[in-house]
Amino acid sequence: MAAFLARRLVQAVLILLGVAAITFLLLYCLPADPAVLIAGRSATPQMVAAIRHELGLDQPLVMQFLHYVGNLLHGDLGRSYTQKTEVLPLILARLPATLVLMAAGIVVEVALGLTFGIIAAVRRGGFVDRAIMMLSFVGVSSPQFVVALLLLYVFAATLGWFPMSGFGTARHVVLPALTLGVLGAGWYARMVRSAMIEVLRQDYVRTAHAKGLTGRRVVLGHALPNALLPIIAMVGIDIGQFMSGVVVVEAVYGWPGIGQLAWQAIQQVDVPIIMGVTLVSALAIVLGNLLADFVAPFVDPRIRSQ
Repeated sequence: MAAFLARRLVQAVLILLGVAAITFLLLYCLPADPAVLIAGRSATPQMVAAIRHELGLDQPLVMQFLHYVGNLLHGDLGRSYTQKTEVLPLILARLPATLVLMAAGIVVEVALGLTFGIIAAVRRGGFVDRAIMMLSFVGVSSPQFVVALLLLYVFAATLGWFPMSGFGTARHVVLPALTLGVLGAGWYARMVRSAMIEVLRQDYVRTAHAKGLTGRRVVLGHALPNALLPIIAMVGIDIGQFMSGVVVVEAVYGWPGIGQLAWQAIQQVDVPIIMGVTLVSALAIVLGNLLADFVAPFVDPRIRSQ
């Protein structure tokens, strides 16, 4: 276990360095100049040059990146160009809202995906199976902003069941979580169906049926645990994806998370905030995959012997 943790820790560091390098290079290639945006339209070339020197943008790209990595090793994510404050407190202030939305979205997508995936597998080849697969295809193909606007129109504007935007109560979470969960639920339903069909063909499932066990007990007690491994791995990935992929959802619902912070930073070419949000999201993906690796042996004991 110690060797495994050491190996994964080294991999995590290398991944974060790679993400930082690629993101830094892409931001450097942007045609927009942060110094010009900060100075304003009426700024003189001397003012722009002074701002570039103050931000260190007049240094070679390699020196800028090495300076950033050096600060990163001390827990310093830099200082926002536009908000004139440290990036880390900005992200930490927005993080709780994103974590709430992320957890709610994962619960929705897993609950819907598992339920409909199991039903489709048990009823495979029939009308119910085809209907669920069609709905899952529609779910994974629907843009998030379309789903968000549709849910807002029906359940907030027309029926008045939920608020249009904001953050603070359980009612505020429902529509954003559904918007995030619909897309993931379609993928989970298709994955669970495929895994369950494969497991239901195994000899030990036939033996369980031969012993007189009920269909529900066979499916939930014997087949489902052995079909959960790809789902666990996907949840680990979703932890990171939701951290960075909620930009549209947070913008539509006025959700004060890091997705909204990143969207504002992109509009203003605020490189330190963009870098900070990207690294936090990459760290979340690494930790999510590590968590999935730890949970998998408890779900499938066969992994422990490998």
